[in-house]
Amino acid sequence: MLEKHSLNQQDILATNIAHVRSTIAAAAQRAGRQPGEITLVAVSKTKPIELIQMAYELGLTTFGENRVQEASQKAGVFHPPDIHWHMIGHLQSNKAGKVIGTFDCVHSVDSLHLAQILNQHAARAGLRLPIFLQVNVSGEQSKEGMHPDETAEIARHIVQLPNLEVQGLMTIAPQVTDPEQVRPVFRALRQLRDTLRQKVVECSWPHLSMGMTDDYPVAIEEGATIVRVGRAIFGERASKGELHHETR
Repeated sequence: MLEKHSLNQQDILATNIAHVRSTIAAAAQRAGRQPGEITLVAVSKTKPIELIQMAYELGLTTFGENRVQEASQKAGVFHPPDIHWHMIGHLQSNKAGKVIGTFDCVHSVDSLHLAQILNQHAARAGLRLPIFLQVNVSGEQSKEGMHPDETAEIARHIVQLPNLEVQGLMTIAPQVTDPEQVRPVFRALRQLRDTLRQKVVECSWPHLSMGMTDDYPVAIEEGATIVRVGRAIFGERASKGELHHETR
């Protein structure tokens, strides 16, 4: 029998997940889309494996991590056949080889150099690694990513790499108090994707990875197919993996 504390955590987590799924469905409906078009990546970085297992039991199968070593440890402990680990954080080229075998997808390919190194490691492993090109739409110096104006030229080279499968584009919007303030960022990424479909035809550019806890409904309205949500699922960061209800 589960301890009372664990049951309480599970109840909170179930409530949070249901709220996020309901919010995704409402945003999709507003945009004339189907909720099934949107993949929810539960951002589990810094969270203990017990919470990830609990979230998995509640129906989540895709988890986002931003540190290779932390994710490797979690994947080594918990690896049901239908779980998917996505690398969503900045990836240094000297750690690129370590994502192979742990991550099913890398959202944060921000240069041709990193893509070439990932391609080499994927070739050695005999696999084709799904990736996203990270674009710094907002122009913030603190953000990683390609400049929008250079993305097409870089993309032309990356789509030729045989052991990488370009899935689409990713961006991180600035932190703001009003999600409407970052709508132009998401719209610009969608428009860039539409441009790439004409300029880099070797890829169909099916996905847009954009939107997090504070702004994912707006991102969905602007075309996101993948949202990366952590706090709205697992609550505010707390010690010892405790969960708190999301207040928004």
